[in-house]
Amino acid sequence: MEKKLKISDYILIASMLFGLFFGAGNLIFPLHMGQEAGASIFQANLGFLTTGIGLPFLGIIAVGLSQTSGVFEMASRINRKYAYIFTVLLYLVIGPLFALPRLATTSFEIGFAEVLPSSSLKPALAIFSILFFFSAWWFARKPSKILDYIGKFLNPIFLILLGFLLIIAFIRPMGSSSDAVVGQAFQTSPYFVGFTQGYNTLDALAALAFGIIIVTTIRQRGVTNPKVIAIDTIKSGVISVLLMGVIYTCLSYLGAMSVAKFKMSANGGIALSQIAHYYLGTFGMVILALIIVVACLKTAVGLITAFSETFVGLFPSRSYLFFATTVSILPCLFANIGLTKLITLSIPVLMFIYPLAITLILLSLVSPLFKHDQVVYQVTTLFTLIAAIFDGLNAIQFTGQSPQLITVLINFAKTYIPFFTIGMGWVVPALIGFVIGLIWSFVSKRLIHQKG
Repeated sequence: MEKKLKISDYILIASMLFGLFFGAGNLIFPLHMGQEAGASIFQANLGFLTTGIGLPFLGIIAVGLSQTSGVFEMASRINRKYAYIFTVLLYLVIGPLFALPRLATTSFEIGFAEVLPSSSLKPALAIFSILFFFSAWWFARKPSKILDYIGKFLNPIFLILLGFLLIIAFIRPMGSSSDAVVGQAFQTSPYFVGFTQGYNTLDALAALAFGIIIVTTIRQRGVTNPKVIAIDTIKSGVISVLLMGVIYTCLSYLGAMSVAKFKMSANGGIALSQIAHYYLGTFGMVILALIIVVACLKTAVGLITAFSETFVGLFPSRSYLFFATTVSILPCLFANIGLTKLITLSIPVLMFIYPLAITLILLSLVSPLFKHDQVVYQVTTLFTLIAAIFDGLNAIQFTGQSPQLITVLINFAKTYIPFFTIGMGWVVPALIGFVIGLIWSFVSKRLIHQKG
């Protein structure tokens, strides 16, 4: 008889899933967006929630309904070579190149940089990075224990500490969000700006990446039927994303209220430090340091585990421990370039890869409607890929004048691609590709039927 999960199992898996998702970016980006959006925070937060919790939830559903073990199997419906390239790129983005080093850098800049002399920041960051990634590697060595480490231990500690700070902040608000100045970026299309800022959390990518952990964890608890695993994945996902949505909203409104006391910060990490010190003084800085380190450490453990388990499947000649060690050492080196620089470097890559991840999720959800026909996957992805290249180029911040070719391409996109100026240039091309793919699929099947 097929084993069924208990309510306590769902809560524990949801806690693990929340712990995997909710790291550094999930704390600092909604807060900074709130400062920028000001009185337009409602629309901006709605856009942020669409990509911050809506897309990850769709990603969780897609992993469950596709009855696959993760992103590689899902992307293989497009093309096996494409699946290798996309999977490796996705895991590099949420692994050693951007997300993992950002976890260590955020922990350091928020938790410790404020109390250290500027002359010692670089060596202190190097030492902290080593200690941080050694700890993450230590927890990630045994992937079967990840439910206990994150679901039972690290995530509850994080929620208690963060809840303590948020409750105090809303009992004694610094000001009214409705009186806050609206930043220039949010004056015309606050929803769509919030939508694209939600990319920074990396959670739609993480939903695909963490699929392998969720499915493996449910199987370890005795559930083997693919349909039951799919349902259990979705149930756990609902609990997790609702909690994320509540915290995102609290943080974004806290950011909007904070501009009554503080100037606009360079990043959300600085704003969080100011808010914690305002309410709790030195004790607040200690609490904040604990919140940040725990938040980042649990997500780092999840990312190292997901990266290593996936790469063992892609490249079985190497062991899990080899990949876990490699993906712990590389971000330890990259972390030392600083938080603001990491964010700047990551945005063009996110603007390129996010549309491809979104369309893969949506195609996986509606796949039964076109009977999983590969041509629909391929044509939709091709059109999205072309548009995503333009979005990525547009997000590059050049120190001087941008190269002439890139300027010409961006001007072309601004003229001919709808919604390009608000960072959504991929939407119409993806829809066109989807429709062409459906027509192609229908006509080719009709011709085969007639010949038969």
